Amino acid sequence: MNSSRERNRRYQADVTLTSHSAAMPSTVTAAVLVVTLGLAAACWVVAAGQMNGMDMGVATRLGSFGFFAAVWVVMMAAMMLPGATPAVLRYARANGPIRAVPLFAGSYLAVWALAGAVVYAVDRPHGPAAAGVVVIAAGVYEFTPLKRRFRRRCRERAGSGFGFGLSCVGSSIGLMGMLVAVGVMSLPWMCVIAVIVAAQKLLPAKAARDVPLAAAITGLGIAILIAPSAVPGLTPAM
Repeated sequence: MNSSRERNRRYQADVTLTSHSAAMPSTVTAAVLVVTLGLAAACWVVAAGQMNGMDMGVATRLGSFGFFAAVWVVMMAAMMLPGATPAVLRYARANGPIRAVPLFAGSYLAVWALAGAVVYAVDRPHGPAAAGVVVIAAGVYEFTPLKRRFRRRCRERAGSGFGFGLSCVGSSIGLMGMLVAVGVMSLPWMCVIAVIVAAQKLLPAKAARDVPLAAAITGLGIAILIAPSAVPGLTPAM
């Protein structure tokens, strides 16, 4: 008898949760899309203003930690939020949008902020040769099982924004290293990397796309080593 009541209670709870989740999508989806993509768009505008006149290619310096942190967080919101929108939507449907969405997005961006602190700590003045090596390493990383595993986890349902962020950092670490190496304050390179990162979050892995991309990144690194002056934006104009 008690067992039957318990099964009925669980069934009713499941029905309530399912009905609640099914009733939410139209309003929640619209609200989450507007807030998430609107914030990303605003951050693109702010980042463009912050980076104006700062791009010196491989000669770019990060400046003070406070300045770099302010620019980096805005950059990450602009670059990473569009591709994270499906995960934010899933989290909102499962947990409610009022508090869950800011918590998820905030903890996701906090992971990228920590990644920025690491970048600031390890970045050193470098030339085209070092940039070429980093870009080649980024291309090679695209071929690895570790990259595929992180990318798959980055596209799956995440239990928290922090866990989702860790997976996405693991997936995009090579691409972000490439951005830092060739010109962290370069708006064109930022756009290129943002498009690739978003595509890898939104699209399933497919060799027909992924192998040419990895080969192109590796080829770019080789080109930087051989003829850095031929790569647009790599070195400051004289």
